[in-house]
Amino acid sequence: MIAVASALGMTAVLGGCGLTGSSGEVTLKLVAADYGNSTQNSSQKYWDKLARQYESKHEGVKIDVDVYSWNDVDSKVRKMVDAGDPPDMAQIGAYSDYAAKGLLYSADDLLSIPTQADFVSQLAQAGEVRGVQYGLPFAASTRVLFYNKSLFSRAGLDAPKTWNDLAADAETLKAAGVKYPYALPLGPEEAQAETMQWLLSGGGGYTAAGGSYAIDSQENVDTFTWLKNDLVGKGLTGPVAPGKLNRATAFAAFAAGDVGMLNGHPSLMKMAAEKGVKYGMVPMPGADGPSEVSMGVADWMAAFRKNGHADQIGDFLDFVYDKKNVLDFSREYDLLPVTTSASQVMSGAEQDAALKPFLDELPVSELPPVGQTSWAQVSADIKQRIGQAVAPDSSPTSVLNQLQATASSAQLAE
Repeated sequence: MIAVASALGMTAVLGGCGLTGSSGEVTLKLVAADYGNSTQNSSQKYWDKLARQYESKHEGVKIDVDVYSWNDVDSKVRKMVDAGDPPDMAQIGAYSDYAAKGLLYSADDLLSIPTQADFVSQLAQAGEVRGVQYGLPFAASTRVLFYNKSLFSRAGLDAPKTWNDLAADAETLKAAGVKYPYALPLGPEEAQAETMQWLLSGGGGYTAAGGSYAIDSQENVDTFTWLKNDLVGKGLTGPVAPGKLNRATAFAAFAAGDVGMLNGHPSLMKMAAEKGVKYGMVPMPGADGPSEVSMGVADWMAAFRKNGHADQIGDFLDFVYDKKNVLDFSREYDLLPVTTSASQVMSGAEQDAALKPFLDELPVSELPPVGQTSWAQVSADIKQRIGQAVAPDSSPTSVLNQLQATASSAQLAE
């Protein structure tokens, strides 16, 4: 969800999760997602170092970690669960369907009170299913609008504040020969995130106040009608159809200097800086001014009950969520910390100043409805179909109606 999808491939999943050897040693199996973009900063290195540190002070407990790319990790865990051999812990993109089946330990089962109390409150709440926290937030980010300062300067443009500003700037950039005036990644990799950011900026969102899906609300229809007619239809989103453009490709194009504007999360800063691209960041434009609500995103740690070892899992996770370890991970991968103690440090630290725009957005951000067990199905449907809402011969209303029908059926089946 948050990280740039890694091209790193790992070996097949090992069996024997949560094994206890004859000596009484407990081996905890952890499957985790890769937030790195090369072998040099693979998350495997982070976890291996953390595991060795923990093991050195906890005789009799071993931590066995396999790291997979974001393209593979959720399906790897799903296959393990379906085979009746889940890992003890999984750091993945969604947790609620496992929780609904009674497969997970709750936070109360595992964590010390200080660790639980340290989670950023809105992230902890997003980890709840029917009022019980099963999803432990592991990494967070918000979204802001990135723009290429060099392209804007040469075109005599200021950063946009409204949709009309954004469209006008895109027109000027297109006339100047910019390949992607605004990159609109509605391809299957992470279309649900780009979609939500636009829906929020138009005063809508995925759900209504009571929690029911409202994908085809008038606000959402108006947003996608504007996107189709005023941005995509005028050729302002580049040579690749939005429904075929993935987030990773859009980010790479921005780092190559080929994109004028796009929605981005913190990892894009490092990508752009490494390529020498000068960029600015502003809140997402809205219909009448800067959007008052940003999209928040969290990835999750989940602990499976199958093999037992709640005490050992909880003690290791207390270590994982220690302030120093949360800071180290967040700084390594340009992500927002999920604990209040680490957030307070980053908010005041000069070395973390670049993350301030994202930290500022977090208190006014809204997360997808990850606590609903239907969300995994609804999100997958959005990824596959939302690009059609801005296609030349399609109707935004029709596409959103279809998505709403599927979402309502999935919600009723919860």
